[in-house]
Amino acid sequence: MSKYDFIHKSLNDRHNGQLLRTLRTIKPGQGMEIEVNGRRMLNFCSNDYLGLSKHPLLHQRAVEFMDLYGSGSTASRLVCGTYECMDQLEKKIAAFKGSETALILNSGYQTNVTLLPALADRETLILSDELNHNSIIQGSLLARCHVQRFRHNNPDHLRELLGNAADNKTTSRILIITESVFSMDGDQSDIDTLINLADEFQALLIVDEAHATGVLGPNGKGLTFQKEVDLKMGTFGKGAGSFGAYIACSKEIRDYLINFCYGFIYTTALPPSIIGSVDASLELIPEMDRQRQELLEKADLFRDAMHKLGLNTGASTTQIIPVIIGDERETVALSAWLEKNGILATAFRTPTVEPGEARIRFSFSSLHKLEHIEDLIDIISRWCR
Repeated sequence: MSKYDFIHKSLNDRHNGQLLRTLRTIKPGQGMEIEVNGRRMLNFCSNDYLGLSKHPLLHQRAVEFMDLYGSGSTASRLVCGTYECMDQLEKKIAAFKGSETALILNSGYQTNVTLLPALADRETLILSDELNHNSIIQGSLLARCHVQRFRHNNPDHLRELLGNAADNKTTSRILIITESVFSMDGDQSDIDTLINLADEFQALLIVDEAHATGVLGPNGKGLTFQKEVDLKMGTFGKGAGSFGAYIACSKEIRDYLINFCYGFIYTTALPPSIIGSVDASLELIPEMDRQRQELLEKADLFRDAMHKLGLNTGASTTQIIPVIIGDERETVALSAWLEKNGILATAFRTPTVEPGEARIRFSFSSLHKLEHIEDLIDIISRWCR
């Protein structure tokens, strides 16, 4: 017996099941071009939906803030204090989301895994959409309370669970959590219905806007903009082209999180350069309606083409389009075919998606040109033949 046996076995099991993950080194190029092992390829798995990661204003503002405040924030905001630029950015975020105030955190994953434990006690009930992101699943487990999953985008099932909870006098509070745009399926939640249910049953409603921020809603402000959602969570590493996360909420909830959310309390704050790039992205996003329209039109073009080929894109209505193959090996084979033809599009398998739901998830950017979409459709058509 070796102390490493479990590591060897786990890796072998992943390898034998076509589930082993590996890292690849890439070099960014112009637009959505990248270089992989010396080969030029088109990237169709990036979450840089508006192409802002390469926008000169984000670069300029990052340098300005770093020159002014230094390369690092040096400590938790509760230890050394908060830089003025962070206070100003939180005011911008609150206005952007139509909320009273906001709080910056370091990443979307960190936010979800520490937000839920901060809001829950042992008698709390968390009602979570069954297709929620892994960060929400892990946050629910770390909350060490009662967790029930409601059927995906099914308000009737959610109402049933809420009704059962109302009859249970031992439940201290109820949290409903969902994504506004689901990361693996590209479909959307019915936010208004969720708000009504949360209000009727006095539940706290938490909506993860990671994949809607910058792309959907009025001026790209998300599907919860100016809506009565208790906690609007989102990230800046996708549509905003930078890094970090936010919670938009009431002042009282913000004060509570400053005191009870360990992911905020016990971590060094984001570096000033990141604060600067996010500050710039929030200026640009509201003015990018043309890019958003063109992005969604290109996604529609691709989705329609996949339907004509008889391929399953699920309930996608956004810039995220899964092509659901089902079989793990066939999905990996399609990913390899795409790579052979100059397309980087990752295969998603168990445990990221349910068994039998393996897929290629295509993420579209405003930097993709029409000819890129046409080439991608042609390559997939040849694979189908």
